[in-house]
Amino acid sequence: METALEPNQDEVFKGEINKASDFKFSKKVAQVFDDMVNRSVPFYGEIQRMTAELAADFVQPGTNVYDLGCSTGTTMIGMDTLISPDIHFVGIDDAQEMLDKCDKKLQAAGFTRSYSLEVADLNTGVNIQNASVVVLCLTLQFIRPIAREKLVKSIIDGMVPGGVLILVEKILAEDSVFNREFIKYYYNMKRRHNYTELEISQKREALENVLVPYKLSENIMLLREAGFGHCETFFKWYNFSGVIAVKK
Repeated sequence: METALEPNQDEVFKGEINKASDFKFSKKVAQVFDDMVNRSVPFYGEIQRMTAELAADFVQPGTNVYDLGCSTGTTMIGMDTLISPDIHFVGIDDAQEMLDKCDKKLQAAGFTRSYSLEVADLNTGVNIQNASVVVLCLTLQFIRPIAREKLVKSIIDGMVPGGVLILVEKILAEDSVFNREFIKYYYNMKRRHNYTELEISQKREALENVLVPYKLSENIMLLREAGFGHCETFFKWYNFSGVIAVKK
């Protein structure tokens, strides 16, 4: 007798698909997202801890904290334990299914601070107000390249002086000769996390036209051209990076 599948176990791409459609953050993905991201992103837990620590050091009294592409709320929960309860949190995502899961997780985590969750398509920009911390964790890579400059500009326009943007992204190597090797190491990691060859190949196909990575230098240039001053890499693993940027 087969055992029932745990509701949070990622098997979205386990069965053979005749033609993988473009990846979408559907209800099916929302149900397994936490398992998916923990098995697909290297050092995801450590990235979350680092993000929370950085946010806690740069948050300013009387301002707001934004998580753009907040998915199921993991980053908001991590920041909650380190940031004053007087600070208002705003989570924005383009998938209502993600926000529904996020709200349930925040309630289960005992969230008592003021917070709001909003559905918005970040491809059209975003309305940021009085922000001292904005997080883009594995989000900008899903924004159409032509819309990224506008999004980053709308973020900095809504930030207070000294505010920070914390950007975590999948990236391309600076020298393309290393891309193939880094991708190989990444897929080896997914195999160690018990993804099958079929799952890896089908997800790769589904993400092909949806996730468009930049080089680390291109992301930093994007931030600097928008008006961010100090930019520093705080995390790097082959084809993943984390950058913190401070508004002048």
